[in-house]
Amino acid sequence: MIKRISVLIILAVLFVDCTRVPVTRRKQFRMLPESMINNMSLIAYNDFIAANPAVPTTDSRTQQVVGVGQKLQNATITYLKKHGYGKRVKQFSWAFTLVDDPMVNAFCLPGGKIVVYSGILPVTKTDAGLATVLSHEIAHAVARHGNERMSQQLAVAMGGVALSVAMQNNPQETQNVFNSVYGIGGTLGILAYSRKHEYEADKIGMVFMALAGFDPAESVVFWERMSASGAGANIPQFLSTHPTDDNRIAAMKEFLPTAKTYYKPAQ
Repeated sequence: MIKRISVLIILAVLFVDCTRVPVTRRKQFRMLPESMINNMSLIAYNDFIAANPAVPTTDSRTQQVVGVGQKLQNATITYLKKHGYGKRVKQFSWAFTLVDDPMVNAFCLPGGKIVVYSGILPVTKTDAGLATVLSHEIAHAVARHGNERMSQQLAVAMGGVALSVAMQNNPQETQNVFNSVYGIGGTLGILAYSRKHEYEADKIGMVFMALAGFDPAESVVFWERMSASGAGANIPQFLSTHPTDDNRIAAMKEFLPTAKTYYKPAQ
């Protein structure tokens, strides 16, 4: 048994990957193979859609989500290939899905599965507002934040030694940890890490939307609307997985001149 665990630990170490995130160039540490993350993502996505059917493709709201999403998808792929990051989206199976739910929310899963709740559309209002949301979610997927978060969550929940064993012997438990990463819960240590990802996704998303022909200044306008609507919960920042609206808007304004350098208005 000890020998088997040792072999599994060695295999887990071989999965460790230290690379740099596109746009920000932050060095990141990931312990899980991307193919494993994408497989769990597909399971989670299919389970979600089974319980929350997508709005039909004939609906104008779905057409808007898919239309804006595909512009961002094309711009993102072009940028990544040009800068040597094409491998990050090579295994993506892109999907932009709208579900009929009053919650003001959207989320992304690794592998390009992005879900938008209809309740956020009155806040996004315009294509540029929607592009702000979608590009932010695309940024999470491209930056492989899910892999980072899950690696840390597994390490905290199970310990470094047990991680490799969990990956091989307890696939359902590992899937449960994957699901929890995208839901509510966690510890303050994990939450602080997630805020870093939110700020990074804002920056990367602003670049992607600019490349797709959407003015990145509209991302600030969207978050000002979000803040005014009260949709962003007024939770103390140290207890929240997301930055406060004021902090987020300030950081985006600071990054805006850089994002603007990528902006070419759509013809």
